[in-house]
Formats: sequence, C-alpha cells, structure tokens
Amino acid sequence: MEERVFHGNLTPADLARALEAAFNRSNLYAQKVGSGDKMAVQITSRPGARSGGQTALTITIQKVTEGVHVQIGKQAWMGIAASLGQTAFAALRNPFSLLHRLDDLAQDIENLQLDDDVWEVISRAAHAAGASHALSEKLRRLTCEHCRTANPVGEASCIACGAPLGDAQPRTCLSCGYVVTGAEKNCPNCKKVL
Repeated sequence: MEERVFHGNLTPADLARALEAAFNRSNLYAQKVGSGDKMAVQITSRPGARSGGQTALTITIQKVTEGVHVQIGKQAWMGIAASLGQTAFAALRNPFSLLHRLDDLAQDIENLQLDDDVWEVISRAAHAAGASHALSEKLRRLTCEHCRTANPVGEASCIACGAPLGDAQPRTCLSCGYVVTGAEKNCPNCKKVL
C-alpha cells in the first residue's frame, strides 16, 4: 500500500469527485463510498468489458489536521495477468491472432498503470485546490538539540527542557550561568570577568 498526505484546503469529497470523474470512462468504473471525513473510491473494470482483463483498486481518503491522508490499496491484477497470458498464448499459436487482441493488450497495459494514473489525478486535484506535501506553518516543528523534543516553530526555548532553540545560542557567564547580552567584559550578575 502506498500513502501520501496533502496539506491545505482540501477535503476527501474533493478528491473523491476528481477520481470519480477521471475513472468513469471506457472500461473502468469508479464509485465513492462513505461521506464526511472518511471516504473510499473503488475503481474496477466494467462488468462485461469488451477488452482487457479484470482489475480492482481501492483508494481510502481521510481528513487529517490541515489536510487529507490518501492510501491506495493493492491492485487486483490477476485478471490482467490472465488476459496477458491468453494474448501471449494466442500469439504463440498463431502470430496473426495478435492483431485481433491489440485492444485487449492496450487495455491491459493501461490497467497495469492504474496506480500511477490515480496518483496523477490526486496530485492535479490537490494542486488545483492549493494543497501540497509541504507542512503548514501550524504543523512545522523544530527539534531541540539537547533533548530531541519537537517544539512548535517560533518558540524561544524548548517546552521540555527549557534550552534555547535555534541557531543563535546566547552567551552565558561561566560562573553563575547568567545570560549576557552585549559586549560586557564582566558579568552583570556576579561581577566576575567573562
């Protein structure tokens, strides 16, 4: 299973509509299941399709903080493999029979690329809604170098150990630990030479 998170103003219904619109075509049929914060889209071969083997794929879309989580299940490809095997067997028996199976072969190859096509549709829909893989400002974190705790960006000191965060570490007095701001030669607190 492959999964991705898209951050931004995006809902599961937005992606479900995009998938349904993109895959209700030719030999494929798409339907959405569920509503609200959790939906699934099932893409299958149409019953009685004239070409290609049978396939099925389920995409789960769930609302998360500041975006959506998309997970694609494993594609059922045994029908495609059977169709490709039948085409190969027919071509071995009579190479000219391959001409009659070109539609089957083209549909099978298209169905094998279904995962990539689904991610393409999802990425286009997310981009159109202004969503991306980048974390929103609310979700970004800065790791404390001392205790390895994740802290919200913009915090001056670690929420766990109190150590200062960021690249610029303040200068302190070696005797009393007082934070020295400026170019003082003596500590303002204990008056010892810095």
